[in-house]
Amino acid sequence: MSDLSDEALMLRYCEGDLSAFQELYGRHSRGLYRFLCWRSPRRDWVDEIAQDSWFSLHQARASYTPQATFRTFLYQIARNRLIDLLRQPQAAVEDELTAPVIDASAAPDAAMESRQQNSALHAAIHALPGEQKEALILQQFSGMSLEEIALLVAAPVETVKSRLRYAMKKLRGQYAQEEQA
Repeated sequence: MSDLSDEALMLRYCEGDLSAFQELYGRHSRGLYRFLCWRSPRRDWVDEIAQDSWFSLHQARASYTPQATFRTFLYQIARNRLIDLLRQPQAAVEDELTAPVIDASAAPDAAMESRQQNSALHAAIHALPGEQKEALILQQFSGMSLEEIALLVAAPVETVKSRLRYAMKKLRGQYAQEEQA
């Protein structure tokens, strides 16, 4: 079944094929989770949004028609859920950064340097304006094409390109400042 497109798998799932859902989950659960980790201001929301997204996908299967890529459809569900949570007046937003990944087998000095570089990169990405950060995360960490990002964020492809260009320029500028320090 791994040779089928995501859209074909979703259509099979709509017909009741649970193995099609398992294949879709296997293909997209990690990318969706990474996207949510980067976009959610609160760690405790990530699992909730991911679970809600897959549940909403399950509920929407009866009316699913492949108008966009499956990944865009799934990420739109998650993105909408995150926006709903952010709009709640009682939602206290914590400014958390995700913990950087460190190679435990590295020497202590190398591990410390890696930790510092990862922390600096995470901080620089989190400091980007929201639209630039979202476009960068979708492209670099979720592997979406410019067209998929444009569809997801409801912006022209040229706008997405501009957001990515400005994000990369800011990250390079931040990196250059840290190198000089």
